[in-house]
Amino acid sequence: MSVGPFALHGLTLAFVWFLATNVATAIVVAAVATRLTNRQQAGVPALWLGLRLLPAVTSLAFVAAIFLPSYWKYEPRDFVEGFDPTLAALAIAGLAVCGASTVRGLLAWRRASRRARAWLRASRPLDLPHTSMPAYQIDADAPMMALVGVLRPRLFITRGVLAALTDEELRASVAHEIGHWRAADNLKRLAMRAAPDVLAAVGMARAIERRWASAAEHVADGRACDTADARERARARCALASALVKVARLSPAVTPLAEPISTLVDGGDLASRVRSLLDDGTPAVARPRVRGRWIGVGVAVAALAFGYAPLLRVVHLATEILVHTLP
Repeated sequence: MSVGPFALHGLTLAFVWFLATNVATAIVVAAVATRLTNRQQAGVPALWLGLRLLPAVTSLAFVAAIFLPSYWKYEPRDFVEGFDPTLAALAIAGLAVCGASTVRGLLAWRRASRRARAWLRASRPLDLPHTSMPAYQIDADAPMMALVGVLRPRLFITRGVLAALTDEELRASVAHEIGHWRAADNLKRLAMRAAPDVLAAVGMARAIERRWASAAEHVADGRACDTADARERARARCALASALVKVARLSPAVTPLAEPISTLVDGGDLASRVRSLLDDGTPAVARPRVRGRWIGVGVAVAALAFGYAPLLRVVHLATEILVHTLP
């Protein structure tokens, strides 16, 4: 068997396995997310982000780390498989999922870049004493504060917001957006838009993204008020809650942006955020448990090392069964 047909057959099977693992993981994620969305709490952003990206990560990791090595090791190169229409159709479907995700990601990036360029043309540099992040004032009355960019973040604030907020409220609002930057939330938004999975075709994907956005807003609120001094923390909470109410009252009805842009009040769940700030229920900034994570990683690596070779053999047998049982 020449390299060309062998590689083409392997690529076809790779997309079939990608689609199968993607669909299976998406079903599990949908079931788990359905139960979790019935809860009133915002939750932890990492949980919702993990659920949203799990089908894509699982299917890509399975194909790259398990199927392809299994195919390379066990598939005979001197035997030519006949053309299977069902197998080809499933592979095309898997390829379509990957292509659609690439388009979604590129369009989201392009829309965000266009917004940033349009805002830059209508803005002037703004000197904010409490941050070194590049900031710009947009010459518009409509209230908006937005953090744009993944690698080079820039903060845009409209004239209406600057006029409505006090210095303390502005400081707390800017600290909120810096919290989004430190959490790399714009990058996470882009990753969710570009994730190659079948979840994007159903409403569950948007539901998970909305819950992530709400949880991320709560955490950014917490970062904005994260100070050791209790009196300063209380003042920051009240200032941020006041700023949220002021900007929300001036703003028309909004929906979360499907772009890598973080805004002050577009993340939804505004009432819960204000209530959490005033009740001193702002979530504390999580401190990673480094030791526990490394122990978990070590156990996972050890299990994979011992079971990897048998797993490759099992996957090859499953592939043979799949090929010969498809209609």
